[in-house]
Amino acid sequence: MKNISKSTIIRTVVLVVMIINQVLAVFHKSPLPFSDEEVENGISTVLTIASAVWAWWKNNSFTKAAIQADHYKDSIKKAS
Repeated sequence: MKNISKSTIIRTVVLVVMIINQVLAVFHKSPLPFSDEEVENGISTVLTIASAVWAWWKNNSFTKAAIQADHYKDSIKKAS
């Protein structure tokens, strides 16, 4: 059990939750007490936050000096 990665456990939990959700949907049971509009807004919010974090996290070089520094950094990485 010590060698199981955290991502494997997360994927397994998500899969189990989705299987339970599908079985409940087959029997016309609503496992989540949310309307379609609330789900749509929630997904939109999560995607907006994820894209904002991703854009913030990445190295966004706009100036000529920053772009040159990126090329220099890449050349150093390739050399090692």
